[in-house]
Amino acid sequence: MDVGVPETVKAPRRSKKAEQRAETMEQILDAAEYLFSRHGLHGVTLKDVAARVGVHHTLLNYYFEDKNRLFDAVFARRAVVTIERRMRALDAYEVATVGRPTVEGALRAFLDTDLDLYIEGGEGWRNYAALGAQVANTPEWGAELMDSHFDPVVLRLIGLLKQALPDSAEEDIFWGYHFVTGALMLTLARTGRLDKLSGGLCKSEDFVAVKDRMASFMAAGFLEICTSRR
Repeated sequence: MDVGVPETVKAPRRSKKAEQRAETMEQILDAAEYLFSRHGLHGVTLKDVAARVGVHHTLLNYYFEDKNRLFDAVFARRAVVTIERRMRALDAYEVATVGRPTVEGALRAFLDTDLDLYIEGGEGWRNYAALGAQVANTPEWGAELMDSHFDPVVLRLIGLLKQALPDSAEEDIFWGYHFVTGALMLTLARTGRLDKLSGGLCKSEDFVAVKDRMASFMAAGFLEICTSRR
């Protein structure tokens, strides 16, 4: 018997019931994400979500204790994806620059990696973008939700910016990030206001155009406030 080649271990297959449950859960989360992104937490009921999925509302009560638990599940589902992607991008960028990052390079690792999801991810990711913008601008409960998910990756970016701007005041770096995230959230909201102001020259849906410009624009702002105030 040849003992040099290990037997291939097959991963156990999920049961048909488990697959159906997973599919139903995705449908529920997709429907809730769509509705929450348009009407907010308080403008949607579990019955609304059930109606969009085409199931009885008692099924949602089976999966989720209440609407807040459903909202948290919707928000967390994609948050973990963008956080992991950005963490990997920031780590790889620091290694590639041998601990000597630039402001624009750090911002591109943070911003472009996230924007790629909205460019390539289809309607679901664009719905999540609008939802994230809502959460970030809701101080009563949204700030806590953002803190619990995104603080580690934001502080990872701040660490790289401190390396890139070693002689700058720490508060200026935090103010710079504040302005960056404000612009990002307005972009993700896709309000359409830019379309009207520009007479159609610019489209708030055009994340590719945003990606081409945002990191460079923000880097210039960082350098201005951090160097002029030394």
